Amino acid sequence: MDWINGLQKAIDYIEDNLTETIDYEKVAAQSYSSSYHFQRVFSILCGFTVGEYIRNRRLSLAGAELANSDAKVIDIALKYGYESPDSFAKAFQKFHGILPSQARKNGSMLRSYSRLVLKLSLEGGTLMDYRIEEKDEFILTGYKRRFEGVPGEREKQEKEMYVTTRPWQYILSALAGDIDAQHYNVIANIDDTGYDFYIANKLSEYYRNNLNKEYILGTEFASHYENITIPKCTYAIFETERCAYPTLVFLDLRRRIASEWLPTSGYQLADSPEIVVTHWYGGNKSDERYRELWIPITPCE
Repeated sequence: MDWINGLQKAIDYIEDNLTETIDYEKVAAQSYSSSYHFQRVFSILCGFTVGEYIRNRRLSLAGAELANSDAKVIDIALKYGYESPDSFAKAFQKFHGILPSQARKNGSMLRSYSRLVLKLSLEGGTLMDYRIEEKDEFILTGYKRRFEGVPGEREKQEKEMYVTTRPWQYILSALAGDIDAQHYNVIANIDDTGYDFYIANKLSEYYRNNLNKEYILGTEFASHYENITIPKCTYAIFETERCAYPTLVFLDLRRRIASEWLPTSGYQLADSPEIVVTHWYGGNKSDERYRELWIPITPCE
């Protein structure tokens, strides 16, 4: 219950300070958690980042104020955190579909972005198996893309990356000698604009250190890869159900972890990469595929 009250207090704090500079540390303090933990959990639960919520709420209020007052555009722009009319006009048009000057025209359509209000509902009552493991530092090899935009677009972005980089994946699997096709995804450098997403495998030290040698892959392919050091960390590890397409169910499991397990676990998210391990089995074992979600954690203070 404290987590629910804390999250609502954080949202209320944001709403009370929409015309001020908002300090994320102060926002997170309302929810009794670190800034990193608050931002991660907020985006998982809501499907958009804290920054996007603030930006959309400000632009929604700015549109209503333009339509219903005689205030100057520059004054409203400054009020809601924009330093110039040009930056305000660009953001305003992207959000509302019209320029600020058009908002005062009779019949102009504006968008409204409503305030978040938490409603208590009964959830849980279901089993969620997990294990806590401390992982020593290890090294993966893979390639990355920077995903921008809301976390809700993650599934689409990942699918596009997988589909367009098949040869790079096959090379990694071959170098790993991975008969059971155990693949890794690494989600790192998460901030309010996006995150780095890696497709990776565990390679031998020889291949890790010599990928750039011409006699291994040649410069054409070697340039795509980099070694990723995963620091020592404690993880809560969850598994999806065994099924043919575990990639379709793991995002729901991730949301359940944030909404059901974390609030009562005594842990908060640690500032460390999130790992997804996909276990692909061939032949007649296709219905036994599953994904592990490694959630980096640290005890609550």
